[in-house]
Amino acid sequence: MAAAQDMRSTEQLRADLVVVGGGAAGVATAVTAARGGLEVVLIERHGFCGGGAVAGHSGTVCGLYEASDNPGNGPVQAVFGFAEAFVRALEARGGLADPVRYGKTFTRVHDPIVWRETADDLLAEAGVTVIYHAVATRVLAEGERIEGVELWTKQGPLRVLAPLTVDASGDADLVAMAGLPSFVGDNGRVQNPTMIFRLMGVDVPAFRAAYGDDTIMPAEVSEMIAAANRAGTFTLPRAKIWLFPTTRPGELLCNCTRIVGADGRELNPLHWRDFAEAETQGRRQARDYARFFRARLAGCENAFVNDMAVQVGVRQTRQISGTARLGNRDVVAGTKFADGIVRSPWPIELHAGEKPRVEWLLNDVYEVPYGCFVPERGEGILAAGRCLSAEHEAVASARVTAQCFGYGHAIGHAARLAVREGLAPRAIDGRDLRGILNRDGARLD
Repeated sequence: MAAAQDMRSTEQLRADLVVVGGGAAGVATAVTAARGGLEVVLIERHGFCGGGAVAGHSGTVCGLYEASDNPGNGPVQAVFGFAEAFVRALEARGGLADPVRYGKTFTRVHDPIVWRETADDLLAEAGVTVIYHAVATRVLAEGERIEGVELWTKQGPLRVLAPLTVDASGDADLVAMAGLPSFVGDNGRVQNPTMIFRLMGVDVPAFRAAYGDDTIMPAEVSEMIAAANRAGTFTLPRAKIWLFPTTRPGELLCNCTRIVGADGRELNPLHWRDFAEAETQGRRQARDYARFFRARLAGCENAFVNDMAVQVGVRQTRQISGTARLGNRDVVAGTKFADGIVRSPWPIELHAGEKPRVEWLLNDVYEVPYGCFVPERGEGILAAGRCLSAEHEAVASARVTAQCFGYGHAIGHAARLAVREGLAPRAIDGRDLRGILNRDGARLD
């Protein structure tokens, strides 16, 4: 059966840079490039920016602080640049909590509404043209030279032409559309998605008095969950859970679900059937965990679900095959690179199998080289965000919010070099980019 053509006329825009994806990396890329004088168009499929941090409700700015065996000494900040600036903007709006313990390190919980508004203001101030409720359906290319994207909008098809395109989709969608090399997880196996939700009506002081100030719940909570599963009174497939007090009184951010298929299979959100099943399974799980919390956890006796993520939180799908690849060993060894453009102190936080595994890098950082964002083939395209070129366990560290801000900061500057100086992205020297980032507050050295 032949498909009917969309008979509406195709509108066309021209810009210096088109960025697809409005998560942390996409926002940072667009704002940085626009501040550098480029005419930038940002495409986002939701009606707001934030990606996994907002639509996926991850709810925290992870990756700012070093890990230590003595976290009681307080947080030691290791990441600056755009991440620092966004954090300060959230603070100014009352949308960011103080640092809270997360095992051997610290994280900060944000208000997702304030996150959206902060991004709106930064993009507007920089002069970025934002197109919400639009989905990239086709890469415009001449051979392997990318020349922009075609979008689907409610008005009809829209083409955005630009000498440089950034794939900040999280899923390397544009790289895949262009037929450029990519890979999926560990031989196709990815980290499981999570439906994150918020619980209101919590007596937070009583909760913290019972379970401490570490947002990774203690063993006694894991044992209660395991016992409830054995008794058959609840279906709670993950016993090691994270619960975070938020910026709002009486509220917990709940990162606790482990979404698998009804047949027990790990789900891959690249597959439409898996993505749909993940949403329904996730909502059911969230309700069961909330029921368990009300029944068993101190301070939660009167709690109720007041919000769920717009979509399941996706940790890993498709990644680009770059001119460099961050290795698992690089993360745990604290490897530094001459062309390192982002620092990260965050542990490997692998959500695969029955419980998450956390592997710490103590009192140190590793660096991510520029080549992790340069596709090994193709011209006129760069990547930014969690679809970077990295091994399976490495991306379980490198995917978090503070680092995605850093990737966008770097790629925004790379875009300015590529467009204004006529450089192919692969011809940009990552060492030069590192110097530019240092002068722009990244403090990589």
